[in-house]
Amino acid sequence: MKLLKLVPDHTNIHFLKWRIPFYVVSFVLMVASIGLIATKGLNLGVDFVGGQVIRVTFERTPEAPVAQLRDEVDKLGYGEPIIQRFGKANEISIRMKLPDGTDKNPKLAEAMATKITGNIRSNHADARIDGVDSVSGKVSGELGRSAMLALGLAAILVAIYIWVRFEWQFGVGALFSLVHDVTLTLGMFALTQMEFDLNIVAALLTLIGYSLNDTIVVYDRIRENLKKYRRMPMEELLNLSVNETLARTIVTSLSMLITLVALLVLGPDVIFGFTAAIVLGIFVGTYSSIYMAAPILIWLGVKPDSFVATETAIDRQDRLAREATAPKKG
Repeated sequence: MKLLKLVPDHTNIHFLKWRIPFYVVSFVLMVASIGLIATKGLNLGVDFVGGQVIRVTFERTPEAPVAQLRDEVDKLGYGEPIIQRFGKANEISIRMKLPDGTDKNPKLAEAMATKITGNIRSNHADARIDGVDSVSGKVSGELGRSAMLALGLAAILVAIYIWVRFEWQFGVGALFSLVHDVTLTLGMFALTQMEFDLNIVAALLTLIGYSLNDTIVVYDRIRENLKKYRRMPMEELLNLSVNETLARTIVTSLSMLITLVALLVLGPDVIFGFTAAIVLGIFVGTYSSIYMAAPILIWLGVKPDSFVATETAIDRQDRLAREATAPKKG
């Protein structure tokens, strides 16, 4: 039986030929993403801004009566609600600020939720309350700081690891690639105004891990070829390395996408944002490993004839482990 090959043997695509146009496109997209975040902002969920979110589904109504609900909840005296549709047209979320004094008396938030959900049930017989989430302003601030700290530390530690494992130029390239991936993903959330909560932070951390994995595979092959082909032009060497890892990259990405697209189409709405972030991250992460992380090595001065093939502590551990497990001769 002949095996299916998504990438033919001896593939020779000149990826680096278009490195400058792709860098320009990526730079424009990064600037646009930062601009969207600065102007439109992220639609922060209750995890980060505090407050109360009530999710409601109208089971026998094709479209939720948003305007009517806004008037009904506003008359209860808790302030103007923010009502948004999510998922289907009959599914909504009602976001409310917590009453003053909730930090000292949590029962005030419970009383507000009970009164609002009771009002909705009495006025709409087909309303189903799917959930009530409540987070105080103090807790939401701590969650926001912890989330940003986690993302920043993950990116920095990744760069330090690659710096130690390879060379400092590789660490800079990996860090730039991660910043590129996270910025574009945040730009998508600013553009679409999908809710940004702790689930999305988890998706970004997953994206960092995936992008790092793909980048390390490419970098490892580049380092091997730097030691093997001392006189090969750098652009040709990078093209060779990317082509040699292309089959693995495509198979890994497609395997993940098959599952994620099924979750995106058939999964529950509560994980839609999480899944969408990872789906975009797979495309962006694969693209950045080829067109961001690899070409930047040329501009950082990495050359085959000047590359010092020193044995790092990690290399030495790998070599000793292979020698220990290798079968004894004789």
